[in-house]
Amino acid sequence: MPEQQRMPDLTRAVLREVGPRLRSARMKRDLTLEALSEATGISASTLSRLEAGKRAPNLELLLPVTRALRISLDDLLMWSTPDPRVHSRTRRFGNLTVEYLSPESAPVQTFKMTFAPSTEPIQTRSHDGYEWFYVLRGRARVVLGDREVIVEAGQAAEFDTRIPHGVAALGGEPVEVLSIFNRSGERIHLPGIVHPPTSSVEG
Repeated sequence: MPEQQRMPDLTRAVLREVGPRLRSARMKRDLTLEALSEATGISASTLSRLEAGKRAPNLELLLPVTRALRISLDDLLMWSTPDPRVHSRTRRFGNLTVEYLSPESAPVQTFKMTFAPSTEPIQTRSHDGYEWFYVLRGRARVVLGDREVIVEAGQAAEFDTRIPHGVAALGGEPVEVLSIFNRSGERIHLPGIVHPPTSSVEG
């Protein structure tokens, strides 16, 4: 098996970044490949292949290059892994409590929504896209066009959101759902973003 294939994934990922980081450091210093070649004694073609990832980096190459670029090997090889945890936040909109489970910058937004029991009629809306949700606890009453269905805990639902739709808790217990939709869906679904809270909010 080739040596590179035996490397841990993180090691391969770090090595893939060496070339682009070298090129970025060279460009910041306004150095051409020829100028860096003259400073290091390494041919311009070898430096070009190193930056393009076509030449495996080694200390014989990296030490003179990093000295010429005035960067350290740590700067070149350090891999900063971002913290994958999402710091959730919670907001209330009338009888709806929303826990945000994805970063604000995410193209797809994920929420845990808790609908408190309400005697108000379900208000429906329609918009482009699709919605998916999963009932974590309780029973959800779903109005979809001229249909009304019950989604139990452990069941999921997916539908075209161009059809007028709405969700509410069934019976006297709250219903918790995990809901996923895009940013435009977020603006439509969460009343505090574009319109005042209502007593019943669609899912």
